[in-house]
Amino acid sequence: VQLQASGGGSASAGESLTLSCVVSGRTFRDFSVGWFRQAPGKEREMLAAISRSGGGTWYADAVKGRFTISRDNAAITVYLQMNSLKPEDTAVYYCAATYRNTVTPTLYEFWGQGTLVTVSS
Repeated sequence: VQLQASGGGSASAGESLTLSCVVSGRTFRDFSVGWFRQAPGKEREMLAAISRSGGGTWYADAVKGRFTISRDNAAITVYLQMNSLKPEDTAVYYCAATYRNTVTPTLYEFWGQGTLVTVSS
């Protein structure tokens, strides 16, 4: 299984970015997918997750109401729409996949390489 995250870049506070994660190598619908981030000097944190069907989602309090996770099974891609960005959103963002059909925090078996998001004030 390969995960390819993209869409990172620089933004000013209040702007939006959309991250994409292409999941290939196995049947896309077999996976729940999550987005995580790790800021310099901080532990990795889970931000959002989406179930295999897309009918279930979960968000961390830090991003609830600002970030939206979605998936396009035909495009084998999961998206993270990030609105109202803040400087504290600056981090490397990772997507990960699990065979577990859950959106609550769990162990993820497969990880992408990360994409950097930098938000300036």
